[in-house]
Amino acid sequence: MDSIKQLSPSVLSFVGDAVYTLLVRSALADKSRPSGALHDMAVEFVSATSQAAAFEKIRDSLTEEELEIFNRGRNFHTNNTPKSARPADYHTATGLECVFGFLHLSGKTERIKELFDLITKEK
Repeated sequence: MDSIKQLSPSVLSFVGDAVYTLLVRSALADKSRPSGALHDMAVEFVSATSQAAAFEKIRDSLTEEELEIFNRGRNFHTNNTPKSARPADYHTATGLECVFGFLHLSGKTERIKELFDLITKEK
């Protein structure tokens, strides 16, 4: 597990982006919509703004270790902030992706499901 914690935030967010996207697409699979509409819904759900909002839903549920990973990702500096996202949202989204990447690489599938269920839970 320590070797996974040592991975760069860039690698963790790379993996986490794929994990998060797959979760979103799997959740949308039961919608009766054309694939183009599903794609548009998925893109909206994985936007930096949406991921920043998702983080707020799980912030209080994260463990100390998960918060540490999040903070490493959020504080990771990159020159690739998209024009469509505020820098603060982009950094928060990167931190969220790092958490999902770390959990996936650690084999914590149930924890991933638990956090994603909190994100998608209707109020």
